Amino acid sequence: MRANSMVAMILAGGRGSRLYDLTKKVAKPAVHFGGKYRIVDFPLSNCANSDIKTVGVLTQYESVLLNSYVARDHYWGLDTNDGGVYVLTPRERDTTNLEVYRGTADAITANIDFLDSIDPEYVLILSGDHIYKMNYAKMLAYHKEMNADATIAVREVSLKEATRFGIMNTNKDDMIVEFEEKPAHPKSNLASMGIYIFTYKTLRKYLVADAKDPDSHHDFGKDIIPSFLNDKKRLVAYRFRGYWKDVGTVDSLWEANMDLLKENAELDLGDPTWKIYTEDVNSLPQFIGKEAKIEHCYVTQGSVIEGTAKNSVIGTNVVIGKGAKVIDSVIQPGAVIGENAVVTRCIVADDVVVPAGAVCGSAKSAEIELVADNEGE
Repeated sequence: MRANSMVAMILAGGRGSRLYDLTKKVAKPAVHFGGKYRIVDFPLSNCANSDIKTVGVLTQYESVLLNSYVARDHYWGLDTNDGGVYVLTPRERDTTNLEVYRGTADAITANIDFLDSIDPEYVLILSGDHIYKMNYAKMLAYHKEMNADATIAVREVSLKEATRFGIMNTNKDDMIVEFEEKPAHPKSNLASMGIYIFTYKTLRKYLVADAKDPDSHHDFGKDIIPSFLNDKKRLVAYRFRGYWKDVGTVDSLWEANMDLLKENAELDLGDPTWKIYTEDVNSLPQFIGKEAKIEHCYVTQGSVIEGTAKNSVIGTNVVIGKGAKVIDSVIQPGAVIGENAVVTRCIVADDVVVPAGAVCGSAKSAEIELVADNEGE
């Protein structure tokens, strides 16, 4: 792939409201995952590993931390002479106001001048809030092989789950013949992953036309893809069989962290052949106290554990005090679990202090408890 033959555009501007206080002050892609990573590290690392040189990150809500984070493109090795990470925020489109992105397609349309300045052959559209590893170069090779106008990554789900996704109905050659958004009675189980490759010249024409349509939602799923289908463009499904998780809720974020602890886990963050890169926080070494008990945990650097941790993900610079118990939980970076506190089936947010003797969560609870405030504040 020659430099800039494909540019990636990461849509990282969603509110993330279903993560509640975790996204009160930071954008969803900036939320921590797996002890030391942020969610946006995954698409950015996938781009770096796929030899994609130029990446635009489209931000919007609560974006101050995210903007400063992704601008440090050396984290992912993308600080090259022929590429880099570009932070793309909403800009004035007329003389009266600053507009937010009105939809996923509108976000790309608003940055057509950025794409035109690079003049790529292909554009890769990604979400900034999914956990997965994927070689986009292989998907591009498939796009070329199929002589496609658009290639959509799909994964097989159960028919029960299919009602929650955009479903791609295909013929025997995996050509997409119909798209259904969250169908009550799905005809197939091929769920869109929200990962698209478009031939740029074709996509540009559709984006410009969509921007002029007052009745459009300016969305890829609701407008652009149906327009391609109506015009008999070549849309193909790219079947992905690896690990993938949309971590848009507290429960799904907890589940994805717990997946790291499974035997023969599908998502291997220790795989040297496809690294997930992140900020180097220069933390101190771990300290494990003489009375500490650690069983089946994912523990990152800088942690001080003097109590019990079982079946949990322990983030950077976390402190678990003497007599404290952390069970089936995700403790985000900087959190402190006080002496003799008990935390069960919880996500404890960044820098939160759980007081000594406090009890959070329950082994009997069907839902994961989010601990996002310091008691007494």
